[in-house]
Amino acid sequence: MTTTAAPLTHAFAEAIVVSDPTTDAAAMEAARTAIVDFLACTIAGAAGRTTAVLADAVGANLPGEAILVGAKRRTDPLVAAIVNGYAGHVLDYDDVHASVRGHPTTVILPALLALAAEREFTADALVASYVVGLEAMARLGLSIGSKHYENGFHATATLGTVGAAAAIAHLAKASAEETAVALGLAATQSSGLRLQFGYDANPYHAGMAARSGLLSARLAAAGFGGAPDFLDNPVGFHSAYAFGAEHLRAVVDNWGQPWQITSPGLTLKAYPCCTASHPVATLGIELHREGVAADTIESITFTYPPGADAALVVTKPTNGIEARFSPEYVFSAALIDGALRLDHFDDRPVQPHLMALASRAGRRHDETAPRMSSDPKSRFVILDIALRDGSPVTRRFDGLPGLTDPTEKFRDATAGNPAFADIPSLVRSMSSAADLHRLLALLGQDVIQNAD
Repeated sequence: MTTTAAPLTHAFAEAIVVSDPTTDAAAMEAARTAIVDFLACTIAGAAGRTTAVLADAVGANLPGEAILVGAKRRTDPLVAAIVNGYAGHVLDYDDVHASVRGHPTTVILPALLALAAEREFTADALVASYVVGLEAMARLGLSIGSKHYENGFHATATLGTVGAAAAIAHLAKASAEETAVALGLAATQSSGLRLQFGYDANPYHAGMAARSGLLSARLAAAGFGGAPDFLDNPVGFHSAYAFGAEHLRAVVDNWGQPWQITSPGLTLKAYPCCTASHPVATLGIELHREGVAADTIESITFTYPPGADAALVVTKPTNGIEARFSPEYVFSAALIDGALRLDHFDDRPVQPHLMALASRAGRRHDETAPRMSSDPKSRFVILDIALRDGSPVTRRFDGLPGLTDPTEKFRDATAGNPAFADIPSLVRSMSSAADLHRLLALLGQDVIQNAD
């Protein structure tokens, strides 16, 4: 079947395949830091009950050489991509990127690790392809505009399919023509709705995007046909998903100058809950340190710019999974306990004394403020507390809090397990194929028996 010329899709594919991030030391260092953070989240997530449920349901007993992070058994690469993507996102502790308005690493890395089990690559090549996949996913996020997310799509899933396919095409050294087909095959599998926030299906989005991206690249490499013009076609990706808010040239303009992994860069999470709740988490911990007690509080009001709490879809959570998307609960746990732990957000019922304070919290929007954009600087939250003695407490947080070094997070997330202790230093220094083999061996150690 012949198609009309697709200059933008071809330019996007060409940028993906010719990129060489290894010449940018800052980008490669940022990527290695992000990989440490991702592996912390994934090892911890591998021990969860629902990760085991998913692994069994998708056939983790199928033969293959791909690793399941935190498990000794090997499996089929497509299955590994699903399960490892899920495990990386199940705790909602993994990184976010403003241009994506979602979680890139937990989609891209599982696809790359699955391919690395099938073919011989150097660690440097894998890290570079991760940078390229993130660039593609972020550029697509910039081009799609704000309505995509606000109308209900989960960008981690919808953009992640294309980001994962781009990373695989780069690592496999595909041609631009083959890559364009792979991207189109990924785009036709693009799906995921925010209505699943608070359910097991939310982290499944990351896994299914990783699998779809890997499968798309494998199909294109095998000669499987697909439209090579997903960006240019009048009924293509933006026509279906952008709702008129697209900025088409953003997918290629100033590609890698700088790399999206360095500017605006990733936000590495300090708390295991939805990113949009992190500002109130930080304020709650600060007020705990100042000695503000829950029983002195009459009411709490959070003020956001329009759109800033779109992901915070839960006001009255019943369990910790739902509570990840509730700023009312997050603030209450932070204020009362002075910290946010993984056990605040597991599948057990929420604690009544935390909900007692959360029930006194409400939200409003400052309609005079600019609508939240992909720029984290446009985020803010104003906290107004009315104390029972009649005095007010007001705090404001601008932007997003985050970590610069996930080493301690890795230690906490892996419970100090010595079997995984060498992973952070290895990731920061690995370059050869032998280094990558060693990483895969360390990841393929069993932590599943430690699950509740």
